[in-house]
Amino acid sequence: MDVSTPLPVLCPFCAARMPETAAFCPGCGMSMSEPARAKGKIGFLTENIAGALAYVTFIPAIVFLVVKPYSRNVFVRFHSIQCLGAFAAALLFATLLKLAGYVLTLIPMVGPLLLFVLAVLATLAALLSWIVLVVKAAQGEMFSVPWLGAFAEQYAKSL
Repeated sequence: MDVSTPLPVLCPFCAARMPETAAFCPGCGMSMSEPARAKGKIGFLTENIAGALAYVTFIPAIVFLVVKPYSRNVFVRFHSIQCLGAFAAALLFATLLKLAGYVLTLIPMVGPLLLFVLAVLATLAALLSWIVLVVKAAQGEMFSVPWLGAFAEQYAKSL
């Protein structure tokens, strides 16, 4: 066996062969980079509990960004910033839905029904997103919401 020939890299999730420089497995699509995870305890709370508590309302997120031991932790800071971004996005979407409601109520019978369906779907989407974010933070994962997560990760690591 030639010593200079590199051994094939296998995916730890599905054992598919892949190039050494692959960022994602071509077989299962899993990321080959090690995701940042909660590791320990800061202040009175563990990192994963503090990250999950950041999503309860925007108040704990602001507190975690201001209070010293939590504000220096990248994991807690990431989830706090992502919570504030998700809260701002939800307020923006609710405002747009309210404005659309004024227009939709002008359409007889179909307009109010469409507005009700949109409101129910938006509420369910927001509730499901919130549950996923809380569970992922409680599991110790830095789960990123598209667009918001990239901003939160960049800001959390810059401080």
